[in-house]
Amino acid sequence: MRKRVMRLACVLALFFALLCGVIFLPTDDRRQAAGPLKSELQVGVVLYTGDDAFLNEMMAAVRKEIDDLNTGDWDITLVERNAGNSQSEENEIVSDMINEGCDILLVNLVDRNAPARVIETARENNVPIVFFNRELVRNDMGLWNRLYYVGGNAAESGELQGELAAALCESNPGVDRNKDGKIQYAVLQGEPNHQDAIIRTDMAVSTMADRGIVLDKLSYRIANWSRSQAKTQTLQLISAYGSSVELILANNDEMALGAIDAYRQMNYTETDMPKIFGIDGTSVGLSAVADGSLDGTVYNDKEAQGKALVNIAITVARGGDLSAMHLTNGKYYYADYYAVTAENVSDYLKQ
Repeated sequence: MRKRVMRLACVLALFFALLCGVIFLPTDDRRQAAGPLKSELQVGVVLYTGDDAFLNEMMAAVRKEIDDLNTGDWDITLVERNAGNSQSEENEIVSDMINEGCDILLVNLVDRNAPARVIETARENNVPIVFFNRELVRNDMGLWNRLYYVGGNAAESGELQGELAAALCESNPGVDRNKDGKIQYAVLQGEPNHQDAIIRTDMAVSTMADRGIVLDKLSYRIANWSRSQAKTQTLQLISAYGSSVELILANNDEMALGAIDAYRQMNYTETDMPKIFGIDGTSVGLSAVADGSLDGTVYNDKEAQGKALVNIAITVARGGDLSAMHLTNGKYYYADYYAVTAENVSDYLKQ
């Protein structure tokens, strides 16, 4: 009887030892014992504003990439905020996101010249940042080795816009309505002192001049990337110059559409309206090209940028190798731009 009791005690002791071994396995061993778990990642995204049409479409591309990954071996949580066009607010949002446990941040700066607080906060907490859409000064990108950038080449977008406008002027003498041998033009610029806005404008104008188009500048007006502000500025243009404006170069589609709104409000016919070109290839911009309202735009590849943002984020957060992405200087991803006219707009509407 005593032997049976001893045997039973040994079996029970062994059973409880094995049970405790499973319960108190280290986390990684528990996961292995239970089968592979998803790779968890929390990604914080902060936009300079919630009202930018292009950025909202690019964020839709980001969400799609993450949804696709989450159907596989990932469990990625996306935390989204916007800074209401306030850099101080964006600084606080970055700090809050880090405190909330974000593994990596995707930051669209309000002020590209004031990233110091954002970078310092991230570096102190060792949370990498992928900046996007608004490129930092190169010296600021060198402040830490865990900073990256995703965007397009502003010079390329301006050059393509200039090529589109020049081609139309060459093929259609009617653009020069007053027959003075010059194209009277106006610019709707995104922001004062904004690098991309300045480069887009300068490249569009210089490209047209290089093609032999004689230009006569009537006005440069700041409309802050906004359709409503562009409409207001264009109404003022109409008041000052009437039908003398023959061409409008807008730094983005929203401002180009605002210009169209203004001319329509003043009951201008298509013959009396200037030729108008945008940049970005937003869904409404592409639709306007398709219906003939907008003479052309430049497609800013939001799908490629959304994919790059997500790929860099998950690779960096997990300590992976970015060499396959062929980043410029190991930090920069630049997506290509594409010229869009009525002839090829259907290709982009499908995307």
